Amino acid sequence: MSEGQISVWCLLGRKAGDNTQVLALAEELGLGYEQKHILARPWELLAHLGPGVTLAGIDRTQSSALQAPWPDLVISAGRRNEPVARWIRQQSGDRARLVHIGRPWAPLDDWDLVVTTPQYFLPEQANIRHNTLPLQRMPQAALAEAGDALCTHLTDLPRPWIAVLLGGDSGQFVFTPDKGRRLAQLCQKLADAVDGSLLLTDSPRTPRPAGDALQAGLSARHIYHRWGDSGDNPYRGLLAQADAFVVTGESMSMLAEAAATGKPLYIFDMGDGLTPWWQLPHAYRYKPLSHRLAMRCGPARMRRDVGNIQDALVQGGTAQWLAEDTVAGSALGLSEVSSPAVETHAVAAQELQQTAALLRQLLMSR
Repeated sequence: MSEGQISVWCLLGRKAGDNTQVLALAEELGLGYEQKHILARPWELLAHLGPGVTLAGIDRTQSSALQAPWPDLVISAGRRNEPVARWIRQQSGDRARLVHIGRPWAPLDDWDLVVTTPQYFLPEQANIRHNTLPLQRMPQAALAEAGDALCTHLTDLPRPWIAVLLGGDSGQFVFTPDKGRRLAQLCQKLADAVDGSLLLTDSPRTPRPAGDALQAGLSARHIYHRWGDSGDNPYRGLLAQADAFVVTGESMSMLAEAAATGKPLYIFDMGDGLTPWWQLPHAYRYKPLSHRLAMRCGPARMRRDVGNIQDALVQGGTAQWLAEDTVAGSALGLSEVSSPAVETHAVAAQELQQTAALLRQLLMSR
């Protein structure tokens, strides 16, 4: 099969981090692609429990059309899009190749290629590609343009500019108002220590009450773009212009993108410390409960520990923890750019290139 004959579908969901990885791989592959936006139903988890392949877990009226001609390659990420990818392969007469990024729920042998990172504990086998960081591909020209546009809104804010990239609820992590208030206090202390400003942007996963609590704890020297606000999201501009980054620790994609800038990076721990989960009211919500159920009842490969990537960034000197007893030391590092962060960027770019080359070889072997 020649490259000009290969059609690629990218399955995109509501998680920006998953979408970033899917599109990064598709763009690096260089074969062109079609985006398919998938809207999952609240009960989508049940679609994984039956023996067959089904689209019962998605809202087909609100999702992109899924119809022939079927693609040669489907790239997906996240649990919600797995049944969709497998259904597409079934409709194609088992001709479509499937690539999944992260950790699939379906058996590993169901995928032609799985692209994973250390938090997922997947085994070493022929169809699994192990990378150290999530895939990301940020064209420098696009970043520079976004950065220039953002600068026009920041003229009254003193530097250094500290970007605060906010994720939210994910698995066992719940972004509560208390965590929002604590993050606000830490960020404000960091900014005050260097006479700088805070530039915040959140995501679809950021709970409104947590964002409200965070914003209430900030001084006048900040901007905060809330998800759904009018105007362009400043995320890319922040990657280009910020002098330092604070990132909520549950977001692997944002950590990888911030680390790739080579700027000082501080991680805010989204965990609940040593408090047993059953003593936390927010632990009884659907998402953390379903996550704990999957971790407890699922196979060993269903485990997930985002601390593996966090620890690698901290131990390598690319990041520091942002905590009450480290704020003073963190402020001292704002003018420094550590060489491991530059190495992180080189490693991330190399891993993306190698993953795309492996995928291209897989397609050409047919």
